[in-house]
Amino acid sequence: MTRKVPKTPLIAIIGATGTGKSDLAVDLAKRHNGEIVNGDAMQLYEGLPIITNKITIEEQQGIPHHLLGCIGLQEPTWVVGTFVKRAVRVIEEIRARGKLPILVGGTHYYTQSVLFHDRLAEEEDDDDQHLSDKEEDILPALEQPTDVLLKDLQKVDPVMAARWHPNDRRKIQRSLEIFIKTGRKASDVYAEQQAQKSIRIEANEKECDTSASMKYDTLLFWIHAEADSLKRRLDGRITKMLNAGLLDEVRTLHDYATDEATHGRSVDETRGIWVSIGYKEFKAYVSAMHGGTASDEELQSLKDYGIERTQIATRQYAKRQVRWIRIKLLNSLASTNNISSLYLLDGSDISGFAETVFQPAVDLTSNFLAAESMPEPSSLSSAAAEMLQPKRDYDLAANPELWTKQHCEVCDVTCVVQEQWLQHVGSKAHKKALRWRRERERGVVVPVSGS
Repeated sequence: MTRKVPKTPLIAIIGATGTGKSDLAVDLAKRHNGEIVNGDAMQLYEGLPIITNKITIEEQQGIPHHLLGCIGLQEPTWVVGTFVKRAVRVIEEIRARGKLPILVGGTHYYTQSVLFHDRLAEEEDDDDQHLSDKEEDILPALEQPTDVLLKDLQKVDPVMAARWHPNDRRKIQRSLEIFIKTGRKASDVYAEQQAQKSIRIEANEKECDTSASMKYDTLLFWIHAEADSLKRRLDGRITKMLNAGLLDEVRTLHDYATDEATHGRSVDETRGIWVSIGYKEFKAYVSAMHGGTASDEELQSLKDYGIERTQIATRQYAKRQVRWIRIKLLNSLASTNNISSLYLLDGSDISGFAETVFQPAVDLTSNFLAAESMPEPSSLSSAAAEMLQPKRDYDLAANPELWTKQHCEVCDVTCVVQEQWLQHVGSKAHKKALRWRRERERGVVVPVSGS
C-alpha cells in the first residue's frame, strides 16, 4: 500500500517506568528537530524531581520540554480532559514552529486520550471549568467511607456500581464524581462514547480511512524490558532515589499536608501528587521522625519497610502500565486498523540500548516522516512478535455485557469479571478452602497446617 507523507506527524513513546522513554525522546528530538511534551501525570507537578522521576536539565540536552512542572501543590488536580486540552494546544504550537512533537510518558490513559478522539475526556475539562464554586461541596461527598460511596453509587448508577470491586475506592469515587459534576450516569456516558466510536469506525471503513479515529498521524514506540531485567533496574533506581534525597521530598509533602490540616484544610491523598510512589510508603517513617519518640531500631524498621513497599509498588505499577498497553491500547489500535503504527523496541539490555532502541527508532521515524516503506512491527524482534498481540481480544471497559460481580463466601473473595471468577474457583486455595469447609460440615476434625 502506498504511504502518504504525514500531515500531522506525532511521535508517541510509551512503556513501563524505568525503561528509558525520556532518553529515547531526547535522542529523537535531537535527530529530527523535535520538541517534547510530557505525558506523565506526576511530572506535571512543579518541584519534587526525585519522587516524580523528572528528567534533569542536563539530561534534556537543550531540547524544549513542555507540560513539565506546571502545576503547584496548591492547585486543583488536572483531570484527563484538562491535560488533553493543554497537550493538544502545545502540540499544535510545536508544529506551527516547524518542529516535530514527541509525546512521552507513562500515564498511558493520558497518552491514549491525546491520540484518539475521546469525547468523555474532551467533555471533562469543559465540565471542570464551572466547578470552582462547587468544589467545596463535591469533595466532602467523595470523602465518605468506601462502603458509603458504593451505596451512593448503587442508588444513582447501579450499572457502574456492579462494575467495580467493593474495595476499589478510586474507581467508585470517579464514577460518583462524573455523576455529581455532570448530572449524567457514568455508564450512560461510556455507552454513548462507545456507540460514537463504533459509528466513527464504520464510517471510516466505508471511506477507507482507518486513521480518522486518531487525532494525528502517529508513530508509537513501546520500549519494553524483560521482567527480570526491569526488576533489577527498578530496585536499583529506588536506591538511587534515596541517595538523591527522596525522603526530603516526602518530608516536604508531609509538612505541606500538616500545615494544611492546621488551617482546617485537608488534602485528598487519593489523587494527584499524593499517590506518587514513595510518599505513602515512607509516610509512617517521616511521621515517626517528626514525632521524635521512636527508637533507632523502630526508625530503621520503618525505613526498611518503606524501601520494600516502594520497590513492590514500583514493580506493580510497571505491570499495570504494560497491561494497559496490551489490553487497552492494542485493542483500540486493532479496532481502528492502526495496529501497524506501534513498534516495540527491546530495551532489556541497557548496554545494547543504542543498537536495540535508539537506532531502530531513528530509522523508523525517518521512514515514517518520508512516507517510505516500514517493516512489519512484529518482525523487529521475538519480543515484538510475542508482545504485540493483545493480551485478550477485547477491552472489558468497552463490553458492559461482560461486567459481572460474584462473591465467594467460602474464601470471602469478590470478583468483578468472569475471567477472574473462573481463575478463583479453579485455584488450589479455593479448592482447599472448599474441601476444608465440607469436611467441617461433616463433623470431620481437620488438622491445622503445621501441627
